Amino acid sequence: MDSLACHPEMDQFFCTYFSQDFDLFGETVREIVECYKFDCPHHYKNLIGELESFRSDHADDLSTAFMPFRHGFHPEGWGYTIATFFDEIQSVLKE
Repeated sequence: MDSLACHPEMDQFFCTYFSQDFDLFGETVREIVECYKFDCPHHYKNLIGELESFRSDHADDLSTAFMPFRHGFHPEGWGYTIATFFDEIQSVLKE
């Protein structure tokens, strides 16, 4: 089974909120994640678990494993590594 099928909430989150039209949801990662939390109050805890599982499963190849989730968005262009991008997302989700 591929990563997208194994991590459906990550797929939904990145495909919707961090795709070509990400700026519809905010101007910063924090704003975009807060918008997702507001829009999906019953799903964001699933995303936390999937992000933790994904990080654990891909500790040695996180950037490569994240490729199917990019949908045209590159966190590196915003000054993040994939690990620090995940850190920011998880921090906002856990608030």
